[in-house]
Amino acid sequence: MPANRQGQTVSDIKRFDFDTRIHHGVIHNGTLYLTGQVARPGQSAADQMREVLGKIDALLAKAGTDKTRILHVQMWLDDVRDFDEVNTVWDAWMPKEHAPARSSGEGRMAKPGMLVELIVTAAV
Repeated sequence: MPANRQGQTVSDIKRFDFDTRIHHGVIHNGTLYLTGQVARPGQSAADQMREVLGKIDALLAKAGTDKTRILHVQMWLDDVRDFDEVNTVWDAWMPKEHAPARSSGEGRMAKPGMLVELIVTAAV
């Protein structure tokens, strides 16, 4: 298999079976990438965010890291009006001294009733 400039191949990617509805979980070159929707439809945006962050805690631990090593988070919201509510939950969860870069956007989620999706990049 051809290697890239750093000598890595696709086989260097470690894929995770997280036993959740995370769509993707891979480790490559010391970085963990997570994306997916893991909350339950019908919950408030704050409750979905709490559930998502709880799952992220567990997934980070399974990969051998923790929330203090998150490098970047992209938050997708079904409705940007939920941002303040979701941001309050985030701020209570993430220690300020470890706050990663964050960005957010609004977009329709893949499943009806889902209000929050996070794409997480973390060091392992």
